[in-house]
Amino acid sequence: MWMHIDNVNYTKANVGVAISDYPTGPFKYLYSKSPHGFDSRDMTVFKDDDGVAYLIYSSVDNSELHIGPLTEDYLDVKNVVRPILIGQHREAPALFKHQGTYYMITSGCSGWAPNAAMAHASESIMGSWETMGNPCVGGNKIFRETTFFSQSTFVLPLPGLPGYFMFMADRWNPADLRDSRYVWLPLMVGGPVDRPLDYDFGFPLWSRVSIYWHKKWRLPYRWNE
Repeated sequence: MWMHIDNVNYTKANVGVAISDYPTGPFKYLYSKSPHGFDSRDMTVFKDDDGVAYLIYSSVDNSELHIGPLTEDYLDVKNVVRPILIGQHREAPALFKHQGTYYMITSGCSGWAPNAAMAHASESIMGSWETMGNPCVGGNKIFRETTFFSQSTFVLPLPGLPGYFMFMADRWNPADLRDSRYVWLPLMVGGPVDRPLDYDFGFPLWSRVSIYWHKKWRLPYRWNE
């Protein structure tokens, strides 16, 4: 298990590692560190199809994201790192892969207050990433510009439903963080993007990412068969 380790004033900014024989624990805490010698705040881990896992974390005072592969035993980072989205101040990365393309949902940096999510895509996880815009669909404008009053934390593939995923997010309660809740919504990859690339005014080859608002929803019957 990889986790964000910090102190009360957010100056430690480390990652931590724990191990267990079972997903439900008990876990043995191993250590914390500054990955690649950088500060690390919001973070996630992504395991690729070839078994290689990557650590993705907000760094340099949340001004950029860093991506780097883990060691084969998943207990440390290798001495390789790629800064991405430099100067864009994105956090809460949630990565997933569809038809060979890497996608990522991120949040802006606004403390505990929600803000507009952004979708990003790349043909290589260690390559350059392009921003495609706000993926939120439905609800009113305030809902879409606050990621439905939540912040990205993970994107879960749905076996048996190609192109469909579950967007998982935190709905923070600053007055009582222990009473914060979750928002889980359907995410779909498909159709053309609606925002051209800035550098050549062309449209990228990858598909649009859409997160759909529903007050209530359910997965299709026998979806995982």
